[in-house]
Amino acid sequence: MAWPSLVWRSLWRALAEATGQRRLFVLLPFSLIFGLVAYAVLPAEPGAVHFIIGSLFVTGCLLLAMLSHSLTGLRVAIQMCAAWLGFCLLALHGLAFGTAMLSVPAYGTYEARVDEVLAADANGIRTIVSAMRPLEDARALPIRRARILLPAEPKVEVGDLIEARIRLASVPGPILPSAFDGQFHAYFSGIGAYGNAIGAVEIVTPGDDGDLARQVQALRNHIGERIDLALEGASAAIGRAMMMGDQSAISDETRDVMAASGLAHVYSISGLHLSIVAGGIFWLLRLALVCFPATLTWPNKQIAAIAGLSAAFGYLLLAGGMDNVPAFRSTLMLALIFGAVLAGRRALTMRNVAIAALVIILIDPASVFRASFQLSFAAVVALIGIYELPRLSPPGTGGSVDRALRFVSATAWTSFVAGAATLLFSAYHFQQTSPLGVLGNVLALPFVSLIMWFGVLAILTMPFGLDGPFLRLMGWNIDRMVDVAELVAGWSASLTGNPILAGWTLLAGLVALAWFAFVEGRWRLLAPAILVPIVLLLGFAPRPDVLIADTTQAVAVRDGTGLSLVSGRAGSFAVDVWSQYYQSEIAETHSGAHCDSLGCIVKTARFSIAVIRNAAAFAEDCYGQSLVIARISAPRGCGASGQIITAQDLERGGVHWLRWNEAAGRFEIRPAIETLNRPWRVLPR
Repeated sequence: MAWPSLVWRSLWRALAEATGQRRLFVLLPFSLIFGLVAYAVLPAEPGAVHFIIGSLFVTGCLLLAMLSHSLTGLRVAIQMCAAWLGFCLLALHGLAFGTAMLSVPAYGTYEARVDEVLAADANGIRTIVSAMRPLEDARALPIRRARILLPAEPKVEVGDLIEARIRLASVPGPILPSAFDGQFHAYFSGIGAYGNAIGAVEIVTPGDDGDLARQVQALRNHIGERIDLALEGASAAIGRAMMMGDQSAISDETRDVMAASGLAHVYSISGLHLSIVAGGIFWLLRLALVCFPATLTWPNKQIAAIAGLSAAFGYLLLAGGMDNVPAFRSTLMLALIFGAVLAGRRALTMRNVAIAALVIILIDPASVFRASFQLSFAAVVALIGIYELPRLSPPGTGGSVDRALRFVSATAWTSFVAGAATLLFSAYHFQQTSPLGVLGNVLALPFVSLIMWFGVLAILTMPFGLDGPFLRLMGWNIDRMVDVAELVAGWSASLTGNPILAGWTLLAGLVALAWFAFVEGRWRLLAPAILVPIVLLLGFAPRPDVLIADTTQAVAVRDGTGLSLVSGRAGSFAVDVWSQYYQSEIAETHSGAHCDSLGCIVKTARFSIAVIRNAAAFAEDCYGQSLVIARISAPRGCGASGQIITAQDLERGGVHWLRWNEAAGRFEIRPAIETLNRPWRVLPR
């Protein structure tokens, strides 16, 4: 028999076995995600009639499959129902938790209730407030909640009713096309505006001290204060992040070093931290129980599992609860694992991953579009999938040296698998790779484990005032971890790239991940193997020739291999964000620009651009240019010989990305905001 036929038979057998073993269940979260994506990319918000028609159609398909007694049809119909539920989820979540978005800035005295304290330091307290009631000269606001920066004093807490003069502004849109969309995520969190308090803040009514959220916040504040007393600088910042999920104090330099070395995940509380804490508690308690004859007849394994699960939930509360998606997902996984231990079942399965993903998606569907969900979900699916593959050889039972080598090997292999699974998603969201990430994780893992253990001991001894030595030991290990990060980042400085991936690569990665989760055996590696060359050949997005800011005067135009400013100033928010995104400094002055008080003309070998600042420039600069950029009202017909971007275009579309199309002789224009016909968009004034 020819080898193509053998290959096809083997592949078909793998698919049949996966279907027969009820692994279609693991595809349910992927179907939900595809439905969510389909809703999010629509050019306009669907009406009630569309949802009704779609629901009737899907219900009809399900009933038809049930009546036909076709198992295949029923399986397809169930996946269709999951996809349709995903399509409806964001709209339902928006009805329940969404908000009107502030479009006109507001200023005045308001009374508000503090819902969350996101972070607190010497620069201020970042909070989420709700029930904003206007006082004195302020106007009523339609928003549900707002993110407000308050002064460092007084120390507001969750539940406090405050009064302050507050300046509110619209939630900013994405900084570039396909970049993180702050308006989208703010809307589904019920946040309709950003702002800051001007002057003193008065606590009108303190919150209820018996409220759980207030007690957790007080505990977080206390732990943060104790860390700041014992540590300083990067050690204190990373310590706060690893113990209580507050990353606000970590500097950009530290973030860059940790990312380049593949250790950025360390200061984001996730499965690694929860596994060390909960797994360590489980192991220690079980060891302690078997040391006493009186407890040998107890269900020691189950008791230890309950203790480990309690430690995981306590850590989740410190890490920010359900708002911390990686920690919440990891806690759900640990709950399923410990639940399996209590029931005497197998703990690490792809079904458990699917259950955890389904719970998170149903509770917070917008989290699917955040990097944290995608990275954690991809890493866990990959690790469980590799764990399920047939092993080449049974685990050894040698001496301490062999066990140490196996531990290092397992750590390296785990880091490699997780890094490979998340590479596409991290490259898309952060435009950065860490080629020596496996080495960084192997070298840093002993310090990470000690950081977590000394952190646990510090929290346990904190009520007695004995936490200082443990916090200092934790800080020493943090310093050593940062040393490792700097060393590995230095080694990989010439190896790192700045990939800019097209949006379709995320969907392709999701398809490959779904195949990997569904198919068993080595055939599950087929889709990732196909995905890699496709992304390498076709997945890189072109870089812009022109970038135009919407809220500042910044205009950057290609000048040789990089971008240079024609208008605006270096160091402004837009310019810094562009430089960081493309990891390339934007020069202060374009070599081909000629500017005066009326505007600028930029001439390159391929195109010419006019940036108009004063109406007097229209008569001369409106015609004969490839592109006219006018932030003031332009006369009719201006830009007729080429293209024009007006103030109205920038107000509606936000930042504009342009690339010169040589064949067409004009620019390809992509606004960061393609449509305003969605409920999370800030409408132009």
